[in-house]
Amino acid sequence: MRRDRIVPLIVAVALFMENMDSTVIATSLPAIARDIGTNPLALKLAVTSYLLSLAIFIPASGWTADRFGARTVFRAAIGVFVIGSIACALSSSLTDFVFARILQGMGGAMMTPVGRMVLVRTISKRELVSAMAWVTTPALIGPVIGPPVGGFITTYATWHWIFLINVPIGIAGIVLATRYIEDVRAEKHEPFDVAGMIYAGLGIAGLAFGLSVLGLNFLPWTVVAALVAGGAIFIAAYLIHARRTPAPALDLTLFRLPTFRASVLGGFTFRLGIGALPFLLPLMLQVGFGMTPFASGMITFGSAAGAMGMKVAAATLLKRFGFRTILMTNAVISAGFLAICAAFTAATPAAAMFALLLIGGFFRSLQFTSINTIAYAEVEQARVSRATALVSVGQQLSISAGVALGALAVDLSARFHGHAEILASDFAPAFLAVAGISALSIAIFARLPTDAGAELSGRPAPVRSTDRTPPDATP
Repeated sequence: MRRDRIVPLIVAVALFMENMDSTVIATSLPAIARDIGTNPLALKLAVTSYLLSLAIFIPASGWTADRFGARTVFRAAIGVFVIGSIACALSSSLTDFVFARILQGMGGAMMTPVGRMVLVRTISKRELVSAMAWVTTPALIGPVIGPPVGGFITTYATWHWIFLINVPIGIAGIVLATRYIEDVRAEKHEPFDVAGMIYAGLGIAGLAFGLSVLGLNFLPWTVVAALVAGGAIFIAAYLIHARRTPAPALDLTLFRLPTFRASVLGGFTFRLGIGALPFLLPLMLQVGFGMTPFASGMITFGSAAGAMGMKVAAATLLKRFGFRTILMTNAVISAGFLAICAAFTAATPAAAMFALLLIGGFFRSLQFTSINTIAYAEVEQARVSRATALVSVGQQLSISAGVALGALAVDLSARFHGHAEILASDFAPAFLAVAGISALSIAIFARLPTDAGAELSGRPAPVRSTDRTPPDATP
């Protein structure tokens, strides 16, 4: 098999393992809690510890890959993730389980940005759109199928297999990476920014954790406020530090590139609304409509099926219409399909919901592929590792904020309607609110030049007026 096909597949499988594992334990917490002798509420620490570990170690991913080589770090990340998975399965106490999840998070923090870096550095720009489509799909499918898969495994086997299935997948990934992935690394080794790593890690962790529990009534509001405020303070400290450091942990000068800026900021705004879907939809189907977790999972799987169908169409559509047109138009279309969920009722046929989610999943996947790819349109090879780390930070924060936004919207809707318990009627305003926020990303994408990413899409750049010879000019 050609390298430009096998490398994206290797990276996609590794990222799918990481994305699904971050959500797969949601429906298995009661069973795990019973086995290790704790309560499900306390076991939420396992979810948050994984999130914190991801946030803290992502800033170090770029420097690590440049220093030790992308293939070496990618294989090591998979290995650490697999070891953490085995440790989760062998845990006999809450402490053991939390530390095992932290270890998993360390591996996951390296897998995602380094996997993208491998693609950008080993795949030609003409093939990058198709390659990035493979990498985008796991991020969409994992959160959707994770909970039903976790429930199925826990019901018909034991919860331990949720983690043990990562072992053969991880081993296969390491073997294939060894054979097909080049060990690219930076020619010049920059010094490791220890202070920047601490500031950025604590800042991202505080914001990501604080935003992820905002509106969930999991912690007192004073603690949540302290987490978010503390994170913001550390981020501010990092911004001051980065201006005085020649090689900071996160290279913020990348935001001077129009395509990178649009990808990160526009992508953050788009994900802020769309990221609430994996949280809101199962909650509406199960709590609002009274469906079983399995029935809910079979409907939400429509989003994953639509995402899979997009892979073959992304390159063609981007070549035909260009990044700017796709990003602007598709932001509105995707937000529209998110808003359609507000019209779902308990009487809506399951087939109709599945079909609408399938179509919406196609457009969301196209948008994510476009956002992830355009980030590297103007990034030179020497800064690819730093770009992937910064892109991953933005995505991590947007995912956390998206879940918080969805939870907050439902809570505010319930308060407005004057009832303490969440009812089906509380979800329609929430879906409309998050859809509106996603649509706002069009304002950022509209500032892209018309020929943005032309080299990536294979679309001919428009001839500018200054390049034309006047009709009456002498040859």
